This record gives sequence, C-alpha cells and structure tokens, in this order.
Amino acid sequence: MRRILMYNRVTADGYFASPDGKLDWVVPDPELDKSAAESIAEDGVDALLFGRRTYEMFASFWPHALDDSKTAPDPHNPGRRGPEMKAMAVMLNETPKIVYSRTLKDVTWKNSRLVHDFDPREIESMKKQAGKDIMIFGSGTIVSELTKHGLIDEYQFVVAPVFLGTGRSLIHDVPNRSKLKLVGCKQYSAGNVMLRYERAS
Repeated sequence: MRRILMYNRVTADGYFASPDGKLDWVVPDPELDKSAAESIAEDGVDALLFGRRTYEMFASFWPHALDDSKTAPDPHNPGRRGPEMKAMAVMLNETPKIVYSRTLKDVTWKNSRLVHDFDPREIESMKKQAGKDIMIFGSGTIVSELTKHGLIDEYQFVVAPVFLGTGRSLIHDVPNRSKLKLVGCKQYSAGNVMLRYERAS
C-alpha cells in the first residue's frame, strides 16, 4: 500500500508561510537539502499532491530551474546553486502532479493534472494502487483535508529557528484530537530540525 508523506518547513511558532504567503524566513541549509534529496532518491516518489497556491508557486520556479548544468538555483537562497537543487528540480518536473483547485481553469506544468473537487475516497483508492510513495508540499488546505480523513501516513516537519509572529497555520479545522508517534528527529548545523511523525494507532 502506498503512503502519503507530507513535507513542510515551519517556523518555531508553527507557521508554514508568512501572511502574504512568502517563504523568505526559511533558513538555508545545504546539509538538509542533501539529506532530503537522498531520502527522496532512496525511497522513491511517483506522485505529488498540490493545492492551488503551492502549485502556482512551484510552477513559477521549478520548470525554469533545469538547464544543462549539474546544479540548479535554490529558491530559498538567491544566488546559491547546488546539485541537491538539481535533483529536486528533476524530481518535481518529472513526477506526475495532481492539483486540487476549484478556481484554476487549467494547469500547464509538465505532468500536471487538475482535479476540481477533493474526494477522500479517490485518495484512498490511489493509496491502494501499486506504486511508490505520494508526497505533498505546502498546500495547507489539502494537508488539512487529508488530516481530517486520516490519509497522511507520515508528517515531516522541518522546524526553522525563527519566530514569525504571525502567518498561515499549516493544519487547521481538524475536528478531533489526533495523537502522533515520533519516528525520527535530526538536527542540522544551520539550526533546522527535522521531526518525523506517524499517526498513532
């Protein structure tokens, strides 16, 4: 059975984006980027889920990040390039993407498919199909919907050593208390900490 993995950077006070949706608070971390690229390459991902805002943000950057060099630009650290970003760019461009939006008319990023209505039964069916893991970045509304229906198997939070003060909460309107089990914790030299949780049975 396929798993759904959520990967998101969050601030120490719990926000995943500033009030205007920007990620200029993200603490650059080449060591973390390398670890994330290696993990994706090792475990494999063959589908990506997006909400509208995150899809538009990713689609405005990553299709243009690929060129003939062995590196790609870092969206969180202008001017910096690296092979880890190249690996991420290849994965994001080549992997099939499902975009949930009631307002988008079409999607133009390579390997993207638009779905107007979120149906948890379709997600459950997708998880039962043969394949590798499914990953979701950003997309707080979709993460919240998936959480409500118990469809996310692992939450990967990269906690940045930053207080934002105000911003957008990643998970909201979850009706019931849900316990999580810590399955991994790693500190990085730039001060970021990766916390990995599974849903507690």
